[in-house]
Amino acid sequence: MYLENLGYTILSVTGDGFGGLRTAFSGIPLQMCHVHMERLVIHGTTRKPILEAGIALLALIKTLHYTDGNTFKNYFKKYISKYQSFLNEKTINLETGKSDFTHEPLHRAALSLMRFLPELFTFEKNKNISRTTNSLEGHFSHIRDITGIHRGLSRSHLEKVLNSIFLASTIAPTEKKLKYIL
Repeated sequence: MYLENLGYTILSVTGDGFGGLRTAFSGIPLQMCHVHMERLVIHGTTRKPILEAGIALLALIKTLHYTDGNTFKNYFKKYISKYQSFLNEKTINLETGKSDFTHEPLHRAALSLMRFLPELFTFEKNKNISRTTNSLEGHFSHIRDITGIHRGLSRSHLEKVLNSIFLASTIAPTEKKLKYIL
């Protein structure tokens, strides 16, 4: 792996949905970002759900930030046992004859939570693992500010600026790293 060849040791990965991260970092603990998980659920429930199942799921996801893993998993298990048949209801489209989930966004939100549940509380096993990507996103926001000042840079100049910023944020840049970047 490229980062490991540069001397980095990857202890964990905190992500916003993983995509290819599971494959790229197999064997490394994964933590699903709590903020992104909440956003995924809100996308399916809306911020002001009308259906009882949506209200309950939104209330549950709001507890994610301050509930321990076992408690949250138990509440989610109760949620699924109570609303599973409702979430799995299907409606037949009269024009196509195809059946779809009646409450598709809510079904998708619950399914996402179920899929990421094993990675939601990885941070409890190691206190050095962040439960959100906030610090990473905060780091990159200042980089966007710096590069935004220089909007007219060509791609090669922009790459040099970015390399300089990243080099400055690493510990003890070596002569070899400086020659590679500059």
